[in-house]
Amino acid sequence: MANHKSALKRIRSNESKRLRNKFQHKTTRNAIKELRGTEKKKDAEKQLPQVTAMIDKLAKNNIIHKNKASNLKSKLTRFVAAL
Repeated sequence: MANHKSALKRIRSNESKRLRNKFQHKTTRNAIKELRGTEKKKDAEKQLPQVTAMIDKLAKNNIIHKNKASNLKSKLTRFVAAL
């Protein structure tokens, strides 16, 4: 266990950040799954910018790698275009 006051605070802040990152990542994954399950092109085109923004936010905060974000956005864009 940590002995310093700052180390105890770091443990608390790391836990809250971990939970926030986990929530954001899971929410984005669910949005991606929902987009892929969409069969109507109009609905998919409406969802795509929102999902793309969520992916960009994850990459900006280093929750996912920027290349993974690019790959996801590319695949989703191709999926929507193919509908």
